[in-house]
Amino acid sequence: MSAVTDTARLADRGNPLSQSVRDSLVIAKRNLIRMSRIPEMVIFGLIQPIMFVVLFSYVFGGSMNIGGTTDSLVYREFLMAGIFAQTVTFATAGAGAGIADDMHKGLIDRFRSLPMARGAVLTGRTLADLVQTALTLFVLAMVALLVGWRTHTSIGEVLGAFGLLLLLGYAFTWVGALIGLSVRTPEAATSGGLIWLFPVTFISNAFVDSSRMTPWLQHVADWNPFSATVQACRKLFGNPGVSPSEAWPMQHPVWASLIYSVLIIVIFRTLAVRKYRSATA
Repeated sequence: MSAVTDTARLADRGNPLSQSVRDSLVIAKRNLIRMSRIPEMVIFGLIQPIMFVVLFSYVFGGSMNIGGTTDSLVYREFLMAGIFAQTVTFATAGAGAGIADDMHKGLIDRFRSLPMARGAVLTGRTLADLVQTALTLFVLAMVALLVGWRTHTSIGEVLGAFGLLLLLGYAFTWVGALIGLSVRTPEAATSGGLIWLFPVTFISNAFVDSSRMTPWLQHVADWNPFSATVQACRKLFGNPGVSPSEAWPMQHPVWASLIYSVLIIVIFRTLAVRKYRSATA
């Protein structure tokens, strides 16, 4: 029995794909254990999106015109897809800071001395961040239900919407990984991860109807990958959406969201792994 197990392990070591998957899961487990030992990381990650839900719902809810009405309950249903998407994308800053911290402390150098796949360090980190993002999204959905958010479609469509949100969050985590590898300190990674996120999330249809923007700004918002996922979630949740737009991502938001997220993963994973190899060479 032991000989068979040893043979299987040797076969896995000879298979680059199997080794990469195994090593990625080991790194993901390491990061999840680390997160569980530092609960304030999870707690602070939950507080910010909850504050956004409460502030936007009750401060701006009665002044926003959605579909010809200023009913605050309508705005809350309109808002939540945007808050969900903002929450998963803001995880980018944490991912970048975590990788920059590992680089700064020399932990990456220790991994280099081990017989493991190079890309597994980054893949494991991003998978652990995805698990934390899923937990945050679950808690946020519970809070949204408390403030009046509801879905009006099948359970399959609702799960599909959350799947698109997690895919977008995972894609943006690779952007954070590249930023974390490109700066010298965790503080710089946090700042660099947030600077570009604010225009991406606010020049979109997340919080307001993009048709009320100036024409050139509406065009930017309609083709924003973030807007595509928000619009797809509203469609799958059965929530109020923005006014009709001729832009292809707004006409086919589910497909646009999938294409955008996959492209971001492919491009930024390639760049991040290349940066990792050059940084640790």
